[in-house]
Amino acid sequence: SSKTFWVTTGMFPQELIIGFPKCVKISKIAIQCYLVRTLRIERSISKDPVGFEQCVEKDLSHTEGQLQMEEFPLPEFQATYLRFIIKSAFDHFVSVHRVIAEGT
Repeated sequence: SSKTFWVTTGMFPQELIIGFPKCVKISKIAIQCYLVRTLRIERSISKDPVGFEQCVEKDLSHTEGQLQMEEFPLPEFQATYLRFIIKSAFDHFVSVHRVIAEGT
């Protein structure tokens, strides 16, 4: 829902894990967030959310008063879980409004 979002507790790093019912192939990840400075995306192909490996890490641009919209085209890879780690921010609190994983 565009009316809901996840907000950090004010300390960093913060992480958000998204799980899929089974292992899927992902070709692109998009995220809409607010005030995120450094974001790392990791994946796990395990049955449980363990054994994560880094996929991408990026410093995002500051967009005062607007959502940050970032796309991460990735070579097709498999994942059962995605972990989003907000390493740093432009303020004490940040929010994640939407995460989209495209693939099969």
